[in-house]
This record gives sequence, C-alpha cells and structure tokens, in this order.
Amino acid sequence: MRTSAFGVALALAVASLAVPAQAHPPTTQVSVWVTTPDRAELLHQRAPVAFHDGASDRTTITVDPRTTYQTMDGFGAALTDSAAAVLYRLSPADREQTMRKLFDPQQGIGVSFLRQPVGSSDFTAASEHYTYDDVPAGQTDFPLRHFSVAHDEQQVLPLLRRAKQLNPQLKVMATPWSPPAWMKAGDSLVGGRLQDDPKVYDAYARYLVKFVQAYAKAGIPVDFLSIQNEPQNRKPSGYPGTDMPVRQEAAVISALGPMLQKVSPRTKILGYDHNWTTHPGDIASTPPGEDPETDYPYKLLETPAAKWIAGTAYHCYSGDPSKQTDLHNAFPAKGIWFTECSGSHGPNDTPPQIFRGTLTWHARTLMLGTTRNWAKSVVNWNIALDSTGGPHLGGCDTCTGLVTLQPDGTVTTDAEYYTIGHLSKFVRPGAVRIGSTSYGTTGWNGQLMSAAFRNPDGTTALVVHNENDDPRAFAVAVGGQSFEYELPGGAVATYTWGQPATELPRELTAAGATASDNAADAGRLVDHDGSTVWQSKSAQTPGQWVQVDLGKAQTFRQVALDSGGNTGDYTHGYDVAVSNDGVGWRVVSSGASSGQLTTVTFRATHARYIRVTQTGSAGNWWSLADLRVYS
Repeated sequence: MRTSAFGVALALAVASLAVPAQAHPPTTQVSVWVTTPDRAELLHQRAPVAFHDGASDRTTITVDPRTTYQTMDGFGAALTDSAAAVLYRLSPADREQTMRKLFDPQQGIGVSFLRQPVGSSDFTAASEHYTYDDVPAGQTDFPLRHFSVAHDEQQVLPLLRRAKQLNPQLKVMATPWSPPAWMKAGDSLVGGRLQDDPKVYDAYARYLVKFVQAYAKAGIPVDFLSIQNEPQNRKPSGYPGTDMPVRQEAAVISALGPMLQKVSPRTKILGYDHNWTTHPGDIASTPPGEDPETDYPYKLLETPAAKWIAGTAYHCYSGDPSKQTDLHNAFPAKGIWFTECSGSHGPNDTPPQIFRGTLTWHARTLMLGTTRNWAKSVVNWNIALDSTGGPHLGGCDTCTGLVTLQPDGTVTTDAEYYTIGHLSKFVRPGAVRIGSTSYGTTGWNGQLMSAAFRNPDGTTALVVHNENDDPRAFAVAVGGQSFEYELPGGAVATYTWGQPATELPRELTAAGATASDNAADAGRLVDHDGSTVWQSKSAQTPGQWVQVDLGKAQTFRQVALDSGGNTGDYTHGYDVAVSNDGVGWRVVSSGASSGQLTTVTFRATHARYIRVTQTGSAGNWWSLADLRVYS
C-alpha cells in the first residue's frame, strides 16, 4: 500500500512537471509555470500567453537581452550522507522515481549542481564522524596510506552516478567540514585548527587531491572544490568544523593549486565558503588578540594564493546578498557562487506556515537576491531528509530538504524543491543572466522581483516573484513587444520564450545624474536597480527636471522613464531635451505618460546630456526608478 500511494503521488507530480516535447516555442508564445504559497499550484503549467506589439500601462518588467552579467553553472543542493541514507530507505523503484523527480530535466526539475561534503558533516547517518584518512588518536599518516573513499561507495557515489546519468550537465562541488583529526591541533574533528606547519599544509593539499582523483575514478569528476566549510565557525555544535584563518587557507591553497592543476585542471578552487557577513557569534569566538577577519574573502583574494582561486562561495546565515556585489566590484575578475542555505522552522510552525515562509523568503533572497548579485549557482543544503529533519549527528535539528521522506513511506516536496525547480528546470548550465528590471527587495517591500536568463539554445527564462500578499498585475516588455500577466500574492512564476520578432535597442551607460528636486538621490536614476527610486518628494509641478550625463557625446534615439511600482507617480507631462555642454538645450520630444513605463522615441540624436522636464501638474510625487537611454 505504501508503494502504491507513493507511486500515484509521484506519477501525478511527474506528469505535471513534464516539459512539452516542443523545445522551441513559437516566437511570440510564452510558456508559464506558477507556484503559489498555498500549494494550490506547484510548478503548474498554465495556459500560454503571447507577446503583442506595443507597450502597457501596467508596471513593466523590461527584459534586455543585450545587457549580460554572469554565466550560470547550476542550481541544486547537497546529496549528504544523511540524504543518501534517506533515499536508500526507499524501495529501488521508489528511489528511482525520486531521483528522476530531482534530476531529470524533463520528468523532474533537473537539479544541475550538487555540493558534496568531503567526509562527515552534521548530516551523517553514521554513528560517529569520519574523514577519508582516520587513524587512532596520537598517530599520523603523512604518506596517506590509509586514504579511502570506500564509505561513499556504499550509498553516496552510486546515487551521484545515477544523478549524472539523469542529468549529464550536473556539476559537482566538494567541501570538507574538517581535515583528518591527526592534522589538527587537539586531534579532533570537532573544532580546532590545522597545525601551523608547512608539512601539514602539504599533507592536507595532497589529501584533497587524492579525494578529487578518487571521485574522478569513481565516475564523478569534481568541478569545484573549497578548502573548508565555514572557516570562521569556531564552535560547531557536535559536528566537524575547523577554525581556518585567512593565512592558513591561503597556505593550503598555495600548496593545492599547482597539484590540482596537474591532475585535475577542470577543478576550480573556491575560497571562503561562509556567510555574506561574519556572524556575531563568530566574531565573539575570535581568540584573544586575533583579528576576527570580518573582511575574510577580501583578504584571501589579496594573498598570493589568489592566482589559484576562481572565486568566492557564500552562505546565507548572516548578512544579505548585496555583499556578493560588493566583492564582485572589488574583484570583478573573480566569480561568485552561492553554495549553502537550509530551510528551517520554529517548533510550533505548521506545515502551511513553513511552506509559505520558506517559499517567499527563498524566492526573494536566494532565487533572485543571489542571482541578481552575481551568483553563478544557487545551492540549498540537504536534497532529502526524513520527517524529523534527520538523520543528523550534531548540528541542525530543524533543517528541511528539497524532498522529505514521511513516516508512511511517501516522499513529499518542500518549498525548496520549487524555488530550486523554478530555476533548474528552465535555466540551463551555461545560461547567461541578462538585464531585467526588478522592483522588489530581499528585505520585502511588496513589489515585483525578477531575474532573466538567456539559455545556450537562445531561449529566455524570466523568473518573477510577487512579494505582495495581494495579486499583482504587470507587463513584461522586450524591445517593442510586451505581454501582460497577473500573479497571485506571494507566487513565483517562470516564463519562457524564444526571441520575439522585435528590434532590440542597446542601452547606454550613464556616468551620472542630477535633479532639480531631491538631488541627493539622483544617482538612483541610473543605478540599474528598480527597487531604489528617485522621488521629487513634492507634488508634480512644471519646471521640475532630472538630468543624465552620458560621460561623452553619444548617439541615441530612446529614453525610458520607469516609475517602478509607484502607481500614479509617472510623469504627467514632459519635455525631453539634449545638450552637448549642459548649458544650451534643444527639445527633441514632448508628451505625457499614461502609465508606469514611458518610452520616448525620437530621431537619432548625438549629445552628452539628456534632461527631462516636468510640464504637467499632479498631486502625486514624481517617481523614477530608472531613466534608461537607448541607441
């Protein structure tokens, strides 16, 4: 009976997730997939809509395929020792169905990135913690004669091989929670530091290389490798962890880089692998007299070891995703990967509360917050757990997975299954994030948030989250075409389409902006962030103006006035004028807006400065989230 119930539930879910056989929808056709917080729709494919010529008076998400950002590596979770144990509690047939539901891009969500613990983490089904080279206390093994990944051959590696079969594009990252205890001061996997000895750094680097080689031999090439999970977490609660200051991580990477380059050049080294900001508890646990290294990722990328580091990995448990952009701006040649965040819940939360809270927080913070801040991956923690949030050995006892094994033997899907699925099912590895206006914030402001991606096959995937509890009607525009839609409160949607048959103008980059009113906030006009809004902070009156400096004279023919989600605050009347010196002005267009987005088109003009002057009157403030200029 258990198998039957599982099979029926899973068959229904798989049927609802199957991608239509048609790989390239008609040019103007848009496929729509929706998940709602009340579970009424779960990655449900709705009726398609179509682009039409012209603009809309609704709040408009403008997708700009010509503006490109980072290339995506994948989306997923971790197939921990605990997750593997949970999957092996299923019958072979049920396990296969669950694996398809997770990894198959057609019948499931196509998970495309896994972060694998190197040895034990808090999520292990074993009776004691382990590494791949454990020896009795007081002994050492510098030749690494005892190294073996035999433990993983029991469950983890067979599942990884099956996942790779189901999704050949799957990428694998590896992360140790602790080096072998004999390498550490204190001879324990839980807490402590590496011995400060070049011979130990060399041994640890060789240990990691042997792991990479062993996994490759087992059929699982390692694409990414970080050196230590959460190197500032000095007091893990009963599970492996290591305090690894910058100087030690840099020393290990300096030893590891040349070795890895010789035996596995595909494997990229990622640094840090910890929170957006240093957790207050980690600062408080800093040994007396030592630097808490709250700028850890910056310091690491300033060391000579940086030549071996592809970029930085981040977790979600302190700070916010904007810290990723700060680091990107400081080191634009280095990548950003988001590699861990677990859903969790309070002791009295009900399942509906858990689902709603997790869906909406993960949607705005991880799906969209991390990707809009340069993340090349979005990775949750456990891919599967049981209904008790386990098995685990120390650590988190309220964590949730993408799927849950229930006491009756059925497998249910958690909110994380859908937040990851809305990305992994439609955004292929190698996709490039492209421009899209977004008005919501990770802190929640009730607006619409978005991210857009162009897949290697040329199709576009747009992910939209309605942060408001009420339905929101909006439009999506690409070039001269648009479509309209309405999303339920709190819902997440993915829209996919081929390239619309429309001209795509190129956006010009502005050097600065100013305004007659509220000049201090004028920079918000050109920051490419729809959640930051310039406002006149007074009623609209003739003579108010905003001005953009292109830095040098350029040729353009369109100006977009985007009032964001501020209904009614659009420009009630305008003159658009241009100038080469900021003194003498020539009006090139006049008119009035009727909605949130107004695109003013005129004859191609060569100038450096653009000024938009208010000619209308209204009780509303004048608000502009962005003023965009197109050639």
